[in-house]
Amino acid sequence: MKKQRKYIVSGGGTGGHIFPALSIANEIKQRDPHADILFIGAEGKMEMDRVPAAGYPIVGLSIRGFDRKNLLKNIPISFKLASSMFKALTKIRAFKPDVVIGVGGYASGPTLKIAQFLGIPTLIQEQNSYAGVTNKLLAKNAAKICVAYDKMDRFFPKEKLRLTGNPIRQSLLTDISKEDALAHWGLKPNLPTLLIIGGSLGARTINEAVLGSFDELVNSEVQIIWQTGKLYEARIAEAIGTKQHPNILVNAFIDRMDLAYKAADLVISRAGASSISELCILGKASILVPSPNVAEDHQTKNAQALVDQDAAVMIKDSEAVSQLIPAMFHLINDPNRLFELSSHALKMALPDSAAKIVDEIEKL
Repeated sequence: MKKQRKYIVSGGGTGGHIFPALSIANEIKQRDPHADILFIGAEGKMEMDRVPAAGYPIVGLSIRGFDRKNLLKNIPISFKLASSMFKALTKIRAFKPDVVIGVGGYASGPTLKIAQFLGIPTLIQEQNSYAGVTNKLLAKNAAKICVAYDKMDRFFPKEKLRLTGNPIRQSLLTDISKEDALAHWGLKPNLPTLLIIGGSLGARTINEAVLGSFDELVNSEVQIIWQTGKLYEARIAEAIGTKQHPNILVNAFIDRMDLAYKAADLVISRAGASSISELCILGKASILVPSPNVAEDHQTKNAQALVDQDAAVMIKDSEAVSQLIPAMFHLINDPNRLFELSSHALKMALPDSAAKIVDEIEKL
């Protein structure tokens, strides 16, 4: 009788970590329906809801990130780290996994560290073009490191690297035509379509740029699908009032992102690793506004990787309110330039990433 394989997948905090983690778990299950998969996340973070909703059990660690500006605040965090290490040790010993996979996020640090201490093979999935501190510390004792960008040997041992790309949500790979996608949103096929996204919670600077040019956008020949994010829903509703704007569809959260991407000629987005991978695999022209509120400014480095290949336009967060909408108008009215960006993004795509990562996991 074949032995039941056991896997721990650890990490989360944002959709950018959770979607790849679930894609990897789903690929494992597709190959081996009897596989036993346990997630380890951080208490109070979105993985504690999203993972059970996807059908997987999850254990939460009481851990959060270190405060790099106020070191005194890290004293209680150090106690949380110690308790998280102990809980990870207890859970890993009880579960007895064959391999532990880290996708980034607060929980992956103590989980992989304990697994390595116990001699269990670990695989790191580094999503960004600039490696995070935790993954760099874990790399020495990791068996494999799956990355999404070239030249990552400046952070990790070259012999452990595998260029796999970042898994994206399979629900985005739709066969629906652009015409049907536009019809779903009630938009016209003869007008250019802009998709504005700032993540599930939203992006303050992008939203402010849109609000600052709202009248101009309302009166333009551009039709817009705008995801404001749930944090900004009430404020934006108050700012734009109850008047209907037929060419601007305002949503706190978009459930059918496949149809939103398919309808779009141009996308304005943050530059998180998952967003970058989605834009490349779907071949979307984009204007990227990297978030300044991330460790090591990794979103700027993600965006720069595309800019270097002429696969996207980047605007700094500090300049977005004044420059974003003018740049959008300039670009969206230039079909040749949109095609160039789209085709170059598509060349950077690394498809079947989840399958490639699970190939490496199986070797362990």
